[in-house]
Amino acid sequence: MKRVSVVGSTGTGKTTFGRELARVMDVPFTELDAIVWQPKWTLLDPEAFRARASERIAAPAWVIDGNYGGSGVRDLVWAAADTIVWLDFSLAVIFPRLWRRTMARLRDNKELWPDTGNRETWRGAFLSRDSLFWWALKTHRPRRRNYARLLALPQYAGTTRLRFRTPVEAERWLDAQRLAGGSRIHG
Repeated sequence: MKRVSVVGSTGTGKTTFGRELARVMDVPFTELDAIVWQPKWTLLDPEAFRARASERIAAPAWVIDGNYGGSGVRDLVWAAADTIVWLDFSLAVIFPRLWRRTMARLRDNKELWPDTGNRETWRGAFLSRDSLFWWALKTHRPRRRNYARLLALPQYAGTTRLRFRTPVEAERWLDAQRLAGGSRIHG
C-alpha cells in the first residue's frame, strides 16, 4: 500500500481519516478540496486542477482524499492508486458529524484552507442551496450507487478496494495499520 485514494459522501470524515492514514504510512497527504477551492469560494479551473492533482499523483507514495469525478480528477487519482478506501457511512452517521464540524468551524471562524479566506457562515451552512447538509442528502444515495458500480469495473480489479460501512470498521482498520506501522493492509 503506497498510493491510497479515500472517498465517500460529504461528512464521512475523509480528510480526518486520510490525514491519519498518511501519518501512519509516513507519506504526503493531499486534500483535493484544498487544491480546488480558491479565495472567495471560486473553483480552480479544471485544467489547472488536473495539473495540480497530477503533481501530487506523480509522487511514489501518497494519500489523497476527495471525490471529484466527472470533470474533476478521480480518473487520474484512481488510475494511480493501489488502494481505494470508501467510507460508506449512513446519513445517520454523516449528519451528526457534519453538525459538529460545522458548529466548530462557525464558533472558531476557522479558515478552511490556507490563504483562501474561505470560512463557513451561518447563511452558507444552513440557508443556502449550497449547504453541505443539503448536498450530503442530495448526493448520498446516487454516490453510493455510483461508487458500487465504479469500483466493480475491470480496470480496478488489480486495485485493493476497501469499503467501510461504519466508523468502527474504518477505525479498526486504521488501528491495524498503526500496529503494522502502515506497511501492509489488514482486511
